[in-house]
Amino acid sequence: MPRKKYQDITLAQMNELRREPKAVVVDVREPWEFEEFNEGGVNIPLSKIREDRKLLEDHDPIIVICTNGTRSKVAAMDYCRVPAWAEKTIYHLKGGILEVE
Repeated sequence: MPRKKYQDITLAQMNELRREPKAVVVDVREPWEFEEFNEGGVNIPLSKIREDRKLLEDHDPIIVICTNGTRSKVAAMDYCRVPAWAEKTIYHLKGGILEVE
């Protein structure tokens, strides 16, 4: 079976997608970074994405973001490996929220 892949998106695409009823934005930065500046959504630090995965079970699509796109890419790849999430659409904010400012 081919491996599921995430899709890179822009900030404009993220803002469009997040309007979908079951969409969620997952910020995988540390809590202090999230408090300093964020784009909304839920804060699940990269180190906790596996143990907190249940928080996202009812959501689709899942949009993963971080500062520059590095941690969110790791998280998006991990989410793509979840067998139960084969039907979910996983998005990754290319370039991260630094592209926002």
